[in-house]
Amino acid sequence: MESLDLTTLAAGLAIGLGAIGPGMGIGILAGKAMEALGRNPEASGVIQQNMILAIAFAEAIAIYALVVAIIIIFVA
Repeated sequence: MESLDLTTLAAGLAIGLGAIGPGMGIGILAGKAMEALGRNPEASGVIQQNMILAIAFAEAIAIYALVVAIIIIFVA
């Protein structure tokens, strides 16, 4: 069995730690959106639109972490 080299470890840490923030952010965002819908159901269109936009921005951060991990694997 091949031993684990440092580039593989670094790539794993990059994507692992880079996905924690967006994952927590999306969870908090969805929870707050559900609270807002419970308080004001008439505003569901605006709330949903803003929630989807914010989720896309949070996912972009996770994609950046994935790109960094791929760069670490193939370049370093």
